[in-house]
Amino acid sequence: MERISYKELPQGFYNVMAQVETFIGHSGLDQKLLELMRFRVSLINNCAYCLDIHFKEALHAGETALRLFSVGAWRETPYYTPKEQAVLAFAETLTKMPADEHSDTIHDELRKHFTTQEIGLLTLAVAQINSWNRLTRSFGTTPGNYKVREAVAAR
Repeated sequence: MERISYKELPQGFYNVMAQVETFIGHSGLDQKLLELMRFRVSLINNCAYCLDIHFKEALHAGETALRLFSVGAWRETPYYTPKEQAVLAFAETLTKMPADEHSDTIHDELRKHFTTQEIGLLTLAVAQINSWNRLTRSFGTTPGNYKVREAVAAR
């Protein structure tokens, strides 16, 4: 199933991606919220490898299995906070990039919960998980073997 291993990539390739992860991990954004968002984006992108990682990391960060199983239908459930709903809607919009979506509207709900700098960091985090999804799907990385480490920030 694996088409390209990380060992076969140009030197520094993985390190650059890991540096961005470290930056996001040390940004002050809530790790549980980030993992919920990463899991949702990975679900949209059908990335089994990243779903494995972010399911396990989210549980480790204190997320519940019920909320993870339900995140695909988060609009239909009562157990996501308005802040989480804003992040999930934002992440879905950036992931799907609908041509008819006006750019200003995706920030309206976020501004109620986050500073401009935090919105910038969230945007980077959404872009980063989308990049990981596309890389692992292209490379054919085998899911199922991920083990949570104590230091979550650098993957």
